[in-house]
Amino acid sequence: MNMNEIKKTMLESKNWAIYGATPDKNKFGYKIPTRMKNHGYKVFGINPKYKGETVNDVEIYSSLDEINEKIDCIDIVVNPKIAMMVIDEAVKNGIKYLWFQPGTWDDEVIKKALDNNLNIVYGHCVYAILGMEE
Repeated sequence: MNMNEIKKTMLESKNWAIYGATPDKNKFGYKIPTRMKNHGYKVFGINPKYKGETVNDVEIYSSLDEINEKIDCIDIVVNPKIAMMVIDEAVKNGIKYLWFQPGTWDDEVIKKALDNNLNIVYGHCVYAILGMEE
């Protein structure tokens, strides 16, 4: 599957976890879950620092293990070092689709994701893509 096919599959999937969710309205960890929710996605925020808080009625959890629903895709809004750990958590939980926002990946992150047979999007911003549909 090429990246455009992966992107299409992901955008058609409805349950997303957003790693790096934050109640700070100036950050993409706030803007992305808000826009996704407004587009009809079911969104779960993940950020141990803000566990129990919300982003526009999107609850923030500390990890995937706390979510009792099947997650289709993960959007990553954290630095590459943390993104490496997100890959491990995705593999552990059987999640095959990851979207790396700009600034969240490097060559090592992409290699690890591909070595784990994950379907990934990088170099594209889900926030911008959904914004084009508004």
